Amino acid sequence: MRHIGIFGLAAACALAAAAAGCGEVWNDPYPSAERERNILYTSFVQRPKHLDPAQSYTEDESRFTQQVYEPPLQYHYLKRPYALEPLTAAGMPRVRYLDAAGQPVPGDSTAVAFSEYEIRIRPGIVYQPHPAFARGADGKYLYHALGAARVAALESPYALPRSGTRELTSDDYIYEVKRLANPHLHSPIFGLMAQYIVGLDDFARRAATLGDGWHDLRALPLEGVARVDAHTFRIRLKGRYPQFRYWLAMPFFAPVPWEAEKFFSQPGMAQKNFTLDWWPVGTGPYMLTENDPNARMVLERNPNFRGEPYPSQGEPGDAAAGLLADAGRTMPFIGRAVYSREKESIPNWNKFLQGYYDSSGISSDNFDQAVRVSAGGEAALTPEMQRRGIELRTSVATSLLYIGFNWLDPVVGGAQGGEGAARARKLRQAISIAVDMEEFLSIFANGRGIVASGPLPPGIFGWRGGAEGVNPVTHVWRDGAPRRRSLEEAKRLLAEAGYPDGRDAKSGQPLVLYLDTVGRGPGDKARLDWWRKQLAKLSIQLEVRETDWNRFQEKLRKGSEQLFILGWNADYPDPENFMFLLDGAQARAKGHGENAANYENPEFDALYARMKNMQNSPERQRIIDRMVAIARNDAPWIWGYAPKDYQLFHGWLANVKPNDMARNSLKYLRLDPARRAALRREWNRPVLWPLGLALALLAAV
Repeated sequence: MRHIGIFGLAAACALAAAAAGCGEVWNDPYPSAERERNILYTSFVQRPKHLDPAQSYTEDESRFTQQVYEPPLQYHYLKRPYALEPLTAAGMPRVRYLDAAGQPVPGDSTAVAFSEYEIRIRPGIVYQPHPAFARGADGKYLYHALGAARVAALESPYALPRSGTRELTSDDYIYEVKRLANPHLHSPIFGLMAQYIVGLDDFARRAATLGDGWHDLRALPLEGVARVDAHTFRIRLKGRYPQFRYWLAMPFFAPVPWEAEKFFSQPGMAQKNFTLDWWPVGTGPYMLTENDPNARMVLERNPNFRGEPYPSQGEPGDAAAGLLADAGRTMPFIGRAVYSREKESIPNWNKFLQGYYDSSGISSDNFDQAVRVSAGGEAALTPEMQRRGIELRTSVATSLLYIGFNWLDPVVGGAQGGEGAARARKLRQAISIAVDMEEFLSIFANGRGIVASGPLPPGIFGWRGGAEGVNPVTHVWRDGAPRRRSLEEAKRLLAEAGYPDGRDAKSGQPLVLYLDTVGRGPGDKARLDWWRKQLAKLSIQLEVRETDWNRFQEKLRKGSEQLFILGWNADYPDPENFMFLLDGAQARAKGHGENAANYENPEFDALYARMKNMQNSPERQRIIDRMVAIARNDAPWIWGYAPKDYQLFHGWLANVKPNDMARNSLKYLRLDPARRAALRREWNRPVLWPLGLALALLAAV
């Protein structure tokens, strides 16, 4: 064999590299065989903890559960305000109102004792293929008694050679309602549902006596849920609860087949994370086939999915945005979705710019690179993003971040009554004026939010914008926009509260307030310093008490905090879901509810009791207006802001529209894999000139 010198070897290497790099991508993190396949690539940050629909209650989890599970209803993908529509149900639920004797009465009758929801499921819907349904020739289940050795050898439930399926029935929905009361599952909505579903609390007590291990809940009757036929069931509620229809669009009320629960209950399964909490089984368009929550999650198209037409209607502007181009076409469009865990924002952002993630949020660090905000507050993409064909969608979240005053506190609260309550109210109002939330959004959120004027965010019935939506305590309407009241007005209120120049008028002592917060990292220091500066405008000293989440929650439960920061994401688009945060009966310290401020106002509470179960109407709007006025004057919160979500996506991804009420959006998205592959090659061409320069230097040597 003839030997070649070092220069010849280097030149050969360079030629090989150049040839290999022609039209190829060297930094592609995915297998080359996938480059033009119909696969969505995206990322996630938080490790999902629960995928069991009876337990899962976070947005991070719902991006997986809502692709697999199908409750009876869903939210229309395009329409705003948010509107419910049937999913597996043949139509919207029929509601009957009954008196104490079970006899039908009009819905507006004072004799209403029960509401009965009748839900009919469309025939012909079947489950994803799964070993839990597999049967032998004798009709017996093949894998319900595997034995410890066989379970120990399994690497995945799908490693078993046979799978099966069956039709969805009303019994599966009934089974899931019963699972909400299973004391071993600790469903987060059991307490609420037990207040409404007839007999659910009694069912939970009986289920608790069954002991450990799997028990077939089909054999245990539940008074408030009845099977009518194979595709129809009824749920009976105490009194009126019109918001229940929203719960029927959440995974809590998705069907769970008893076979799946039985399959996963076998000895040794839990030790290998073979549970419904890890491997969901549903009728939806996708099935979870890979679950490594520390690294990667994979959803594959469910081959048994019946198909669903893409919406043909939306809101104004949707057609122009191309969101109706697929009207009537059968979904889902994407065959597979790969979710990679990214703990840091910079790698996530770089992979998005390289085309390796199809969509991305925008962190504060990358905001200026992606978006330019005009003097009028309008967001537009930077020229760099436009050249890449990247598109932007924005939406105001149905969420609020707020700063609460503890009503039980003798300084900032209102529970003491009389002159002390009046002083505390003026103190809260003064602080609410001084805390410049507009500045907060500008500094810490790149302007991504809308300053709140009360307990309702935009998009929820009852919210008012423009001049009629101004909070008169903190703002005035001037020159066509809300303007924060002056610091002089805040100081006047502070003096009337008995704290001129931030000192107690009687004792002369400086006013010191305490903010309880959860420490999250070095990035918190700038925010906490900002909060101190806001109160320093009034010469009030703010002491920050950082703690962990459990200790923080304990303080809220005991009512021992003074000021605190919390947020609330809407469970459903109804004003009741925000107003209950200020209902006296929901006080955290007294009633273990979600009213963390422990706020209590008899007039507000009476109006809430009237408003909460009303249908949207002018009368309901009038009641809400009065409730908002009361809350603004009492100022139990510094109203904070509603976040504004920014979502970037590449031009090869179609039908992107943020939906804060539903996370089952994967089935609506459509990809152009060939266009993506071409642009990835263009954006990630190997840079070979440094290698050539090195070779030249080597040759010179």
